[in-house]
Amino acid sequence: MKALILAGSQEDCNLSNSCCNKALIKICGKEMIKYIIDAMKALEFIDTIAVVGPKEELLPLENHVDIIVNGGPSMIDNILKGVEIFHDDDLVLISTSDIPMITPEAIRDFVEKSLKSDAEFYYPIVRKEANEKKYPKVKRTYVKIKDGTFTGGNLVIVKVSTVKKCIKQAENFMVYRKKPWKLAQILGIGTVFKFLMGTLTIGQLEKRVSDLFSIKAQAVISDYPEIGTDVDKESDLELAERVLS
Repeated sequence: MKALILAGSQEDCNLSNSCCNKALIKICGKEMIKYIIDAMKALEFIDTIAVVGPKEELLPLENHVDIIVNGGPSMIDNILKGVEIFHDDDLVLISTSDIPMITPEAIRDFVEKSLKSDAEFYYPIVRKEANEKKYPKVKRTYVKIKDGTFTGGNLVIVKVSTVKKCIKQAENFMVYRKKPWKLAQILGIGTVFKFLMGTLTIGQLEKRVSDLFSIKAQAVISDYPEIGTDVDKESDLELAERVLS
């Protein structure tokens, strides 16, 4: 399996020291992105690790990854430029660069659960109870549906050919990934109605996304909150420093 870490966009970042690339902000003396790289290196099924973003800024990472890809102005551009180095039939684990608390165990669990089914796109979701048990009082965006209350993760597994086929269609999903109401509107009035009535299920969401993009999409419930705990604000940075110290 290939791995691609997105290290370009500064959107949704409210860190006072984010004038440099967010991925390179140090936590306990180590760049945030290196925690993710090290977790991936510990997994035998990942044979290539690429980072995409402003190449000159990321040159300090060149001895830690297999390739640095010069990115573009948006997350969508970075994803497209990143997957271009792989073959169309490759499965790629795509990660943001702001989940420093991620562990090899969390990634392995997500990958193993995902590959039990035959899909083209896998996305992790974490129950609110699991998140609050490990990281109490940490504010996260949750969605309440019939199956429970969940937050989204910061990893996906996708086929390269699938990315090329539907990434432009998925642009609004990326932009509004932390705004459940906006996402529900994109999915259509029927989904909005079921969401409001509390009858929407994971299976119905999977089917709607699959129909919209003509792909087979799979939501994967993870018991590892690290997957959904990103560093976007000062309180997140303080939590990461406590956990990683």
